[in-house]
Amino acid sequence: MISSGVKQFQLHSLFNLPRHKPKPKPLPLPPIILPCSSTNIRFLSPFSYRSTLPIPLQCAPLHSSDSLPPAPTQMEKNWMSIMEILKQANLFLPHVLLASILLALIYPCSLTWFTSRYYAPALGFLMFAVGVNSNENDFIEAFKRPAEIVTGYFGQFVVKPLLGYLFCLIAVTVLGLPATVGAGIVLVACVSGAQLSSYATFLTDPQMAPLSIVMTSLSTASAVFVTPLLLLLLIGKRLPIDVKGMVYSITQIVVVPIAVGLLLNRFFPRICNFIQPFLPPLSVLVAAICAGAPLAFNVETMKSPMGVTILLLVVAFHLSAFIAGYILSGFVFRDSLNKKALQRTISFETGMQSSLLALALANKFFEDPVVAIPSAISTSIMSLMGFVLVLIWTRRGKSEIK
Repeated sequence: MISSGVKQFQLHSLFNLPRHKPKPKPLPLPPIILPCSSTNIRFLSPFSYRSTLPIPLQCAPLHSSDSLPPAPTQMEKNWMSIMEILKQANLFLPHVLLASILLALIYPCSLTWFTSRYYAPALGFLMFAVGVNSNENDFIEAFKRPAEIVTGYFGQFVVKPLLGYLFCLIAVTVLGLPATVGAGIVLVACVSGAQLSSYATFLTDPQMAPLSIVMTSLSTASAVFVTPLLLLLLIGKRLPIDVKGMVYSITQIVVVPIAVGLLLNRFFPRICNFIQPFLPPLSVLVAAICAGAPLAFNVETMKSPMGVTILLLVVAFHLSAFIAGYILSGFVFRDSLNKKALQRTISFETGMQSSLLALALANKFFEDPVVAIPSAISTSIMSLMGFVLVLIWTRRGKSEIK
């Protein structure tokens, strides 16, 4: 008797229950709303003692706001597919550029309407597209990378002018072309980086686009002093440069469009979300016209034997500049985690320059029109080669991710 009483006392002590008081009833749990068609279900609660705990389940009607979202309709699916196609339009940029160049060669009148007064708004639109897809923190971080900026600047104003002088010697001494052709090649090599290089970087490595814009802007701003100095050293030609005009051009083409895109992205995100799918196809069209139009104005010269020779020289110059920028940055940033992205970015900065500026300088400060031929050819060839690299590197990047 005593031992049984002790066991009963230990049992009650173990569960922390009073010895002679009845067990309190568990508190009822709130109902759980589920979108189903069944009625109340009884679950065994792990916290109940010697009994099962009923948990009532109430079914939510299918038309309730708590129900699952309805499946998209066929029209919504079609609209989503169209938006996705518009966003992927950048993949067709090299093909559209090639079509524009062929159109300029076969039917020049189709592009001669795009005169020089349209280039600034067109390039500004491309910079606006980059600004919409960026934020101010990207540019702040870009200025914190002095090694990358200096390397890109070195490629633009040291490596590229030396390559231009080398091909100038090949054109004049080896191929026997006029000295004005060599001067045109040097002029192309001594101008600042192209705004299209920033757009190409944006398509390949979006996180590097602000860094590319900073490099291009700095080279463009300093070109008012560096370009005349390089031309004086390499070909002995003094060029009076309109400093105010170039500063105004930089502001119009680069600073204002990017600032508008950043502000729109910051304060009006809904507008940005609406226009972003339409920017890639419009940008592809604008870039293609910018590449084909200068060629359309010089198509007759291009078809001559001298024009073909200049074309081959310009292709070799740009190809060597792309390769030199890639190798240079690979050596400088061989231990960097972003080595490949930096190589692609600085390759674009070295291989793509403002051929439109070179074309304007050639027409304004050189009497012989032959000097402008390398610049006119470079505008199309540089764009085509750069965006072919975009296509190659983008596909290779996707395969590496897979």
